[in-house]
Amino acid sequence: MSSVPVSIAPMSHVGFDTITQQIERRLLKRGFQFNLMVVGASGLGKTTLVNTIFASHLTESSGRVSAEENITRTPEIKSTSHEIYENEVRLKLNIIDTPGYGDQVNNEKCWEPIVKYIKDQHSQYLRKELTAQREKHLVDTRVHCVLFFIQPNGHGLRPLDIVVLKKICEIANVVPVIAKSDSMTVEERADFKQVLQAEFTHHNFRLYPYDSTDLDDEERYINSQIRQLIPFAIIGSEQNVIVDGKAVRGRKNRWGIINVEDETHCDFSYLRNFLIRTHLQDLIDTTADTHYETFRSKQLLALKENANNSSTNANTSASSASQHAGTQRLSGVN
Repeated sequence: MSSVPVSIAPMSHVGFDTITQQIERRLLKRGFQFNLMVVGASGLGKTTLVNTIFASHLTESSGRVSAEENITRTPEIKSTSHEIYENEVRLKLNIIDTPGYGDQVNNEKCWEPIVKYIKDQHSQYLRKELTAQREKHLVDTRVHCVLFFIQPNGHGLRPLDIVVLKKICEIANVVPVIAKSDSMTVEERADFKQVLQAEFTHHNFRLYPYDSTDLDDEERYINSQIRQLIPFAIIGSEQNVIVDGKAVRGRKNRWGIINVEDETHCDFSYLRNFLIRTHLQDLIDTTADTHYETFRSKQLLALKENANNSSTNANTSASSASQHAGTQRLSGVN
């Protein structure tokens, strides 16, 4: 019979309050792994946005690491790894791009390579876990977040978008964004957001962040505020422009200067803060505790059922063989 623990205050300093510092030192030494997938048609500024979020020139557009590399239009998965340092924190960043997605005349089943890639990472991680002599720290290639880019057409989701979102939402944390929102007026952008939010509800897409009983009131409030912003209307830029004598990331057009960091111009700062400053660890944890755990449970149950079926078939075969042998012995007696 378990007893209720009693709260006790030590009469002098013990030192176990330093455990958080010990954990921090170990984590800083190991570094953090974050795997980000971007999905969307060519020309929507996927790479530019990623470069803007991490304030680093990671790759060229169209999935090119260098300007000399040929542009591809075939749906394929391309992964690039980087290590970014900030105040002694090492982020091992893996960017998974899908160049050519949705660019074909016939886009039937163009989502299959994306779904397969996400599931393959779960499968590889499970095999590593089940290895008798597994590594001390498993390399994590599971996709922690999928940024889904929506064309700023003002009308709503394409039929292809609806199909793909349904597929990906089941296996990964999906965050939709309106690409190149500077092509719309403020009023058009607000109306388009409402149309998309209604479609998300109608199709019952399970978008990140999720509700959970583990969240406290403050976390639930923050998530509710984030859901009101989804899909994030974003603008990316690696160029600096001068605003009020200060260099900021943005771009010039014939109407004036767009400041990427200005919350009245776009939702970029909200998206960056959400992905990096408040929910980065939760994206990683949710991938492990929800999506991977669901995959893992299904796989282990399937293995168990296959083992049971094999055992049943073996017993049936053995029983049939025994009966056949007995029949032969009886025939010999007669």
